Amino acid sequence: MSVPDTEIAKTEAVTFDAFDPKHWPDPYPRYAVTREATPLLRTPLDVHLVTRYEHQAAILQDNNWSHAHEAELFHPGVEHTDLPTSFLWMDPPDHTRLRGLVSKAFTPRTVADLRPRVERLVAELFDKMVAAGEFDLVPMLAYPLPLTIIAELLGAPAEDHPDLQRWSHALARGFDPDPLLSPDERDARTQAAREFVAYFRELIGRRRVSPRADLISELARVEEQGDVLTEDEMLATCVTLLVAGHETSVNLVSNGILALMRNPGQYALLRERPELAAPAVEEMLRYDSPVHMTTRLALAATEVAGHQFDAGDGVVLLFGSANRDPEAFPDPDRFDITRYATDASVNRHLTFSLGIHYCLGAPLARLEMETALRELVRRGIEMAETDELVYRPNLVLRGIKTFPARFTQTITP
Repeated sequence: MSVPDTEIAKTEAVTFDAFDPKHWPDPYPRYAVTREATPLLRTPLDVHLVTRYEHQAAILQDNNWSHAHEAELFHPGVEHTDLPTSFLWMDPPDHTRLRGLVSKAFTPRTVADLRPRVERLVAELFDKMVAAGEFDLVPMLAYPLPLTIIAELLGAPAEDHPDLQRWSHALARGFDPDPLLSPDERDARTQAAREFVAYFRELIGRRRVSPRADLISELARVEEQGDVLTEDEMLATCVTLLVAGHETSVNLVSNGILALMRNPGQYALLRERPELAAPAVEEMLRYDSPVHMTTRLALAATEVAGHQFDAGDGVVLLFGSANRDPEAFPDPDRFDITRYATDASVNRHLTFSLGIHYCLGAPLARLEMETALRELVRRGIEMAETDELVYRPNLVLRGIKTFPARFTQTITP
């Protein structure tokens, strides 16, 4: 998508081509060109692209900017039943009510209780990768780790995981703006959404009859009380938790491992100082964000970067650009796993958003990635790419489609 900007940029017209397939492996130099030229870029979708950290952070924390309109900005004309997102695209009070119903499952304390299960699963996955030697990291680690954990939290049986992954993949692609999707991709999104809803409707019915210690059973009990959660809201919430609960983490795992492979000095430092695993996760989230953009719509007239927005105007916040903004992060193109360990004043990355829409699943994503890093170090894994990476065409949830790799274990755990 090439977008000449003649309305805002004070410099020469800017051509934004970071979404061209040739830049999928590394869009950051193209982001930098636009970010340096202008804080706001008009796009053919009739919204402005916000390029800099300062303005994105301010918008995310301002409740005069709504997140309830992403469907109409990116997917005009699509029925809400064909793109179930629950509280993900809501404003208070509905956002507060629905988020509150599921938040207890994702508190730091609750997630900490999952650590033994995550550690066992990671160990099992590493056993398989080491035994294989050469493999595709995406289906061997990046997908099964977060998908298994979120499915178990919800109560979706293991035999259903292949269907859940297939439907999630279609929905994740479908989060991109409709003008950038093919008819087949839009149809696949619609079909996946309907199959997801049918699946959870049937599973919820089973849990009403035979409740278990899972989140679906808890939501079913709440829905039966009435006035708190409708059936449609419960179905959309289940889909949202399943998809959002693993698709972004898939990208975090693959992007994070790739960053270590391509920065062997940083991997050596992690092996020397395993306590850096947690700050390393934060740097991975900043350096190669698994979420590259989101939207907001102005609820009232407001000014951003010298531009007057009217009520009803939309913006796209380009997280991938903000997280590499040199005004927010010194030497932003350098991968430094100590960045969040040595400087308490360093800016928060925007990957998990800010404000009331801060990612509910952030503690779980951190736990999964940190556990994988600790397992790499514990086994003394020597790792390398073995062939050319292939990236998914996704723009909102940017990540790797195929990741040929080699793992060699040098330490017996």
